[in-house]
Amino acid sequence: MNAPLKLLPDSGEHPQAGESYRARPVSNRSLLGEQLVDQGLLTPDQLLVAIALQARQNVPLGEILVCQGFVAEEDVLRCLAKQYDTYLVNFGASPPDPRLFSQLAPADCLKLGFIPWRMQGERVVIATAHPERIPNIRLKLPPALADALFVLAPHSDVQDAIHAQYDDVLAAQAEKRTAPEDSCRNWSTRAMQLILAALVVGSVGGAVYAPLWLLWAVFGTATLALALNTALKAACAVIALRKTSPKPPDEGPKPILRLPKISILVPLFRERDIAGALVKRLARLSYPRELLEICLVVEASDSVTEKALTKGGLPRWMRVVRVPEGGVQTKPRALNYALDFTSGSLIGVYDAEDAPDPGQLHSVAKAFAQGGADLACVQGILSFYNARTNWLSRCFFFEYAGWFRVMLPGLQKLGLAIPLGGTTLFFRRDILVKIGAWDAHNVTEDADLGMRLARRGYRCEMIETVTQEEANSHVWPWVKQRSRWLKGYAVTWCVHMRRPLLLWRELGAWKFAGFQILFLSTLMSFFLAPVLWWSLLTFLFNWPNPVFDPMPPAIVASATVFFLAAEIITLAIFAVAAAKVDKRPHSAWILTLPAYFIFGTLAAYKGLGELLFNPFYWDKTEHGMFGGAAADGSISGDGARVDAQAGLEGDGQMVPQRL
Repeated sequence: MNAPLKLLPDSGEHPQAGESYRARPVSNRSLLGEQLVDQGLLTPDQLLVAIALQARQNVPLGEILVCQGFVAEEDVLRCLAKQYDTYLVNFGASPPDPRLFSQLAPADCLKLGFIPWRMQGERVVIATAHPERIPNIRLKLPPALADALFVLAPHSDVQDAIHAQYDDVLAAQAEKRTAPEDSCRNWSTRAMQLILAALVVGSVGGAVYAPLWLLWAVFGTATLALALNTALKAACAVIALRKTSPKPPDEGPKPILRLPKISILVPLFRERDIAGALVKRLARLSYPRELLEICLVVEASDSVTEKALTKGGLPRWMRVVRVPEGGVQTKPRALNYALDFTSGSLIGVYDAEDAPDPGQLHSVAKAFAQGGADLACVQGILSFYNARTNWLSRCFFFEYAGWFRVMLPGLQKLGLAIPLGGTTLFFRRDILVKIGAWDAHNVTEDADLGMRLARRGYRCEMIETVTQEEANSHVWPWVKQRSRWLKGYAVTWCVHMRRPLLLWRELGAWKFAGFQILFLSTLMSFFLAPVLWWSLLTFLFNWPNPVFDPMPPAIVASATVFFLAAEIITLAIFAVAAAKVDKRPHSAWILTLPAYFIFGTLAAYKGLGELLFNPFYWDKTEHGMFGGAAADGSISGDGARVDAQAGLEGDGQMVPQRL
């Protein structure tokens, strides 16, 4: 335990007998920049550039120098060690003592970036990459370690040591980060099975003793759900068509004095085929490197993806975070685990197949700077770089265009809570942590998080920046993905409706009603859609219909007109949304969308089965079926070339161009 100190090669003199790791600045020693210039490791011009950057960024000078590629991290740490009268240590030659870690809280170690390293006599030696944090670290030490000594070590080594020693504790915390009353982790499949059994028994009884009343009840429920959804869609469409008046001059944008640090989480699982393309796409982000931290989050068992990510090497601001095995294996659990390994004041989320606009993070920083303290999250627009692969991908494009360009902005302007999407999301870190981050057991963790933010009085806003994704272009993967979403919508509705009166008080009547339409009516529309299809077909082809037959012809005709009008309004949403995109599939494909949504009903019933027997199962979306090497401009399997040059489409940087 009292092994001799082993320092990095050429890292300074070994401590003499009686010396200790004082780790305090010495006034008669030159500053970091001066030391590096004196040693010929940094030019005066580079130092001036770094100092100018530091004036606009709340980042230590050493981090700026390393991220700009002016000096190596080891050289900076060696100079800081001299400045703070301490030593630079090498964990490879002298690893941390695992017996010391039980004395410290992992959350404190992660937040401030330190670990217990070794013992020197009766005193513990703390290793950190941030000597300027030593006073704050001392405040977190227990009384027994109050006289701790300090040494320096690379930041990545410190984080790797925290991961190695605290992985089980952190993994358990990631699964239960959300409060029990806000989580679905205590979901009872037995209770759901009993509820469904009672519903089936009641339906059978109704079919035997009052079949007409049962049909009218089902038909009425389906019609009501359709009416509510159509009314909301129509309101959002009107808002989309209305021009926004410019702000008066005295309400102009506020200047951004200092850009915030942004940490991006990219959860990955079995993504070997697109890992290399992902790294290239993220490298195009134009945000200052010293203010950017990208964590590629992989499961510990997924060595294939990790090897693909690191094959060509990763820049310093991009690293892999391995998530230990646990009770569930879901995207939100991985996000919860990785969150503590980040340091940005803003937390972003991308998916594996994403290609964000290079200037997107500047738009995010601007939105938060101008949004007020109650703005907790901003959501970007999602589009697709393989929209023309086949019929399914074309329909997927129009559906997403309608959701992200018309419905979500409309919901925002109507003052309703926004069910967030799973990517191109950015949060204020303090608010995200305060509300319990992501529910590790909810398979639509994003929509649930949007509702929790609204219940706590926070706002989410849409911003005009686009991320390109890969559209599902195969039927069964599409059904699996949609079934997960609909299952998660059902779970989210049930969780938030545990105490309806409390939900009403927290959201208010208007947002409460919007929540019912967005979740319950949407679910009912998918589950009961066959009833409306059957009713429409019987009218058009004059087939017998026990629902319509007893009704006066005028009412039947009015109902049919309403069904057709609702469909026209839905298709109009997609047409309005697609009109905002410069390059898109031909608008005639919109007429085929009614057939496309048939698959949604199949997905709804698949999701219902999982809800009853396997509610936490994450039915993974397969990526890389189109354009796995899209980032380098290769030919995709559908005969479309993906052009990686920016500016070809107003929406982003990757556009399928037919040969």
